[in-house]
Amino acid sequence: MSSEKIALTQTVQKGGCAAKVAASELRKILQQVKFPVPHPNLLVDGGLFDDAAIYKVNDEIALVQTLDFFTPIVDTPKLFGEIAAANALSDVYAMGGKPKTAMGILAFPIATMPEHVIVDVMQGASDKIAEADANFVGGHSIDDDTLKFGLSVTGFVHPDHVWSNAKAKPGDHLILTKALGTGTMTASLKRQESTEEDIMEALLSMATVNNAIDFIPANLVNEVRAATDITGFGLSGHSMQLAKASQVSLRIHSQKLPRFAKTMHCLEKGFLTKAHRSNAQYTEDSIDVSKLDALHKLLIHDPQTSGGLLLSVSPEVSGLMVQALRAKFKSAEIIGEVIARQDKAVIFN
Repeated sequence: MSSEKIALTQTVQKGGCAAKVAASELRKILQQVKFPVPHPNLLVDGGLFDDAAIYKVNDEIALVQTLDFFTPIVDTPKLFGEIAAANALSDVYAMGGKPKTAMGILAFPIATMPEHVIVDVMQGASDKIAEADANFVGGHSIDDDTLKFGLSVTGFVHPDHVWSNAKAKPGDHLILTKALGTGTMTASLKRQESTEEDIMEALLSMATVNNAIDFIPANLVNEVRAATDITGFGLSGHSMQLAKASQVSLRIHSQKLPRFAKTMHCLEKGFLTKAHRSNAQYTEDSIDVSKLDALHKLLIHDPQTSGGLLLSVSPEVSGLMVQALRAKFKSAEIIGEVIARQDKAVIFN
């Protein structure tokens, strides 16, 4: 087996969730598609841009279904597999569910990339799936010009305990479980201005499975009213979608936002992605950023890969919940609150 080392980020134009189709463009496309009439058992579909679909099987079980894949965001194959898997599994956790099975989606340039690269990618993913107590049950692969990898994940949730993005209530506190900055920090890696060791804090965060539900005391789980995970559309885009789905507004305090030690430095240096601009365009009519300086505007638009969960929780238990979450997510922080619907969906101050 070849020991040839390849910097995966140098084999693609865009990496991670920054490679997503811009949200505004995606909405325009989807509005032109005629979808089937939803079955009554389909509790959550794609209409509100939630994290996964929910299909009720019976009074005790609902299926959670999601799919996510992208191009390399790091240079090390095994780490790429870990991050891609953690990112895909996150959507199930963001709905209050637990993943049960995962299938791989692989595009691989057979003629130009050594076999050991994909072996390592798959092993990294397999390790994370095992960590989530789920099963790696197969998948599909094609020969393609560039490496792409991800998972289709199925999980279970109780139909009455779904964490959709449409149930936030005025008075709720907002908890973010992971620090912000993966977009700008991995942009510095792709530009070869940083090494993986330089940004290891962000890499370890991206590889952390978002199983927040396992770290919330059982008596507090039902105090989570709504949730979403923060990925390619940034804190700005995903918080806006949650506010609109719940028909409320959010007030978010920029000084409370957790960020990695080098996040603001990388933003200052101009390590940006196309998604910084498209996320700003997507949200500009629906959020108030008038009180933010230029760097904090970039921070809220930073495209996260395998970012944290944004939880809307009962204010009576938010402190206890953050304390419990920090056993797994050291950056967990209360970043704002839900308020009655205003002219703007999200108000940053």
